[in-house]
Amino acid sequence: MSTSSVDRPLQPGDRAPNVVLNAISREGKIALDDFRGRSPLLIGLFRGLHCPFCRRHVAAMAQLKPALCEQGVECLAVVNTPVERARLYFRYHPAPDLLAASDPERASHRAFGLREVGMETVMAIPFHLPGELPEPMDVMAMNEFLNKKEGYEITEVDQQAMASSQAQLVGQFLIDRAGIVRWNFTEVLEDGLNTFRAPNPEELMSAASEVAHT
Repeated sequence: MSTSSVDRPLQPGDRAPNVVLNAISREGKIALDDFRGRSPLLIGLFRGLHCPFCRRHVAAMAQLKPALCEQGVECLAVVNTPVERARLYFRYHPAPDLLAASDPERASHRAFGLREVGMETVMAIPFHLPGELPEPMDVMAMNEFLNKKEGYEITEVDQQAMASSQAQLVGQFLIDRAGIVRWNFTEVLEDGLNTFRAPNPEELMSAASEVAHT
């Protein structure tokens, strides 16, 4: 997939790009243009499923999907995991009715302006997660600890994704029927600032209600 990159995360008022991705939850492709003129769309652009927090973001989106559907808003979760590996994961961790797509090349993330950062930058941040971690850890130790705790088995495909010298930031974008971004939530890679966090559900639902009625 060839998609242009932008140098900052798309903001409300920006036109969303059309991206075409391999579907995980069904056969074939999923294109953002499929939703234009039909329904608003919440798209979540996440790291690979080897990232414990991205698995949680996908699960949170699946939990919110019924309420979003009541507002007429569709959902699409995009992960940087190759499609066959992702299908295997969802076979054992189903997310009923949640559309999901694979983008191991991270083209959709670049198109929405979600940048990559050097691993040396990420490794320099100590993560404090009381109740989750026994002590502050760097990102690799944290991922290893949480994956083991949650029983996620790292495969060779996962190891290849984790071996990248770049770390992908993530975000969620609410797009109206005309293809315009109306709300966003993007990761900020600084200690204590949105790193690994999900958007506030009440804020998201409020934005969805506004978009659905415009």
